[in-house]
Amino acid sequence: MSEKRMTSSRKHHLKSLMLQIAANLIEEEKKEMKLEKANFMANIPALDLSGDQAALMEMLKKLSQTIDKVDEERYDAEAKVKKTEKEIEDLKLKVIEVQGIKKPALKKVRMSADAMLAALLGTKHKASMDFRANLKEVKKEVKEEEEVGDWRKNVDEQAGMDGRKKKFESA
Repeated sequence: MSEKRMTSSRKHHLKSLMLQIAANLIEEEKKEMKLEKANFMANIPALDLSGDQAALMEMLKKLSQTIDKVDEERYDAEAKVKKTEKEIEDLKLKVIEVQGIKKPALKKVRMSADAMLAALLGTKHKASMDFRANLKEVKKEVKEEEEVGDWRKNVDEQAGMDGRKKKFESA
């Protein structure tokens, strides 16, 4: 099927609309940030600069420690963000790589087992699928069957303890 394409003027119009909306959102976000900053600054008490020099030095040390602590937290947060962005980028590349590799549709091919082995192993190796030729021959032992004779004679020989003893010794 043929896809319907957008005209260049339609694309341009949509792009300009999107840019206008994005610009409005950015302006609103800036206004919200200014308002939030003003609200936050309103809650901070004014600095009390009255007192001797030692008290002011102590206050400056505390402020410096607070600034260092906030700076460390900001650095840690930036490091986490950079690590996460790198992971996201790697995953995007993997997705693109997986989408780029298209598996071809497999076709049924009629091929004998010997031809498959030759295709897999190459012409240097000669393998045969004639498994029966490679089997070892096993010689079957023929059991000697006892002669079937007169059963009465056999019973007479095995009667008593001597007969049973002979039976076990011959086995």
